[in-house]
Amino acid sequence: MLTKQYIKELKNNGNGDLSHLIKEQKDIASINFILEGLGRLPDSFDSSFLYDLLRHKHAQVRLNAVKNIGKLNGNANISELIKLFHSETDTSVRREIVSSIGRQRNVANKPFLFEILEDSDPKIVCQAIRGLLVFNNDKIVKSKLEPLVNHPNEMVRNVIYKEYFASNKNSKNQMNHADTYDFLKNVFVNADVLETLRNVPDESVHLTFTSPPYYNARDYSIYPSYVAYLEFLDAVFKETHRITKEGRFLIVNTSPIIIPRISRSHSSKRYGIPFDLHPYLAQNGWEFIDDIVWVKPEASVKNRIGGFLQHRKPLGYKPNSVTEYLMVYRKQTEKLLDWNIHSYSNEIVNESKIEDGYESTNVWKIDPCFSKVHSAIFPDELCKRVIQYYSYKGDLVFDPFGGSGTVGRVAKKLGRFFFLTEKESVYVDYMKDKEKQNLFEQERQIQYLNLNEFKKKANENDIN
Repeated sequence: MLTKQYIKELKNNGNGDLSHLIKEQKDIASINFILEGLGRLPDSFDSSFLYDLLRHKHAQVRLNAVKNIGKLNGNANISELIKLFHSETDTSVRREIVSSIGRQRNVANKPFLFEILEDSDPKIVCQAIRGLLVFNNDKIVKSKLEPLVNHPNEMVRNVIYKEYFASNKNSKNQMNHADTYDFLKNVFVNADVLETLRNVPDESVHLTFTSPPYYNARDYSIYPSYVAYLEFLDAVFKETHRITKEGRFLIVNTSPIIIPRISRSHSSKRYGIPFDLHPYLAQNGWEFIDDIVWVKPEASVKNRIGGFLQHRKPLGYKPNSVTEYLMVYRKQTEKLLDWNIHSYSNEIVNESKIEDGYESTNVWKIDPCFSKVHSAIFPDELCKRVIQYYSYKGDLVFDPFGGSGTVGRVAKKLGRFFFLTEKESVYVDYMKDKEKQNLFEQERQIQYLNLNEFKKKANENDIN
């Protein structure tokens, strides 16, 4: 019976038995099990049987043979791998060959790796780059790699940019990454969002969660054109990018919307807001991370399927829209997530950990909320998940379209601070009433400010 322990014993006893064991196998799965169970190979390992497997008819066997040859610590027969590379048709095997040659860290392999930089597969090119970067003081290597910053593939460009062109200078904002400005904490500004954001300092917000006004679908959102609507959101999220801490998150809740037809002789118009907004965000430094689908009960949404249920005629099918999107973006950075996490104390990290019962998929089934004051109010559960999953206690959570203040109220309950902007005073008044009903905890007094009052606060903190 094949076991990892048995394979280990044969490996330590010499390769004759191991080679013979592989030849005895009648099925591919057993051969791969042996190859995948070899583990670390000693310097004295006789690898001759591995080279025989480079000619095996099954790609996975060839791949596992290449992987093990790559473990030979500079003792691999590179010429055999190069020969296989030029005849190999399986993409995964080709990538593994380049990876294995790179792991040898041998200067004699540089010409081959230089050649691979011209390959049409960007993942293979990245493997070659990785193999060459170990020679970081080599001027010839640098001269070969730097021009790849203009490579047609973004993955290659990003690797080269990070290695040779990314600035290592400290941010202009010398504040601790986990901190923010006191004058922004638990503040609700009743003013135009763009006017307000001009007075907010760079890198002061940890998380933004918002639902932009729908294009001309509600009384509170009237725009001269769809392009004008997208350009307005583009301007808001450009400013949001500026004020967001490096590597932190923006979550935008949107969905396609329908503008009703003006008469029976016209058609209604459907706009794919989340899909049309994405290019604007991507080109302004927001890296797309995830799409989360918010699913609502069918009984809670407008009935679009009624006509089809009566006539059942093809082309007339219009399903009830029970989903909205939470599009998750991260402010682009060369730093890894660990850098952000390590900016917090162990105490805060432990206090902010998510308890059991968290959602493990990108489909969230949450009932919507309804309000006589605001027609598109966030459910508390939706806010709770986003704030818990994408921020730490003590962080500043921003909503540029604050509405009736749900993001702020939930953020405060979860031990975060909030900063909201909202143009319509009726929603600000609604939030004030909620506070009077003790729905807000009172550890830190909430400030309701108009634009001039907020500007004064900003000037007092030497922000402008």
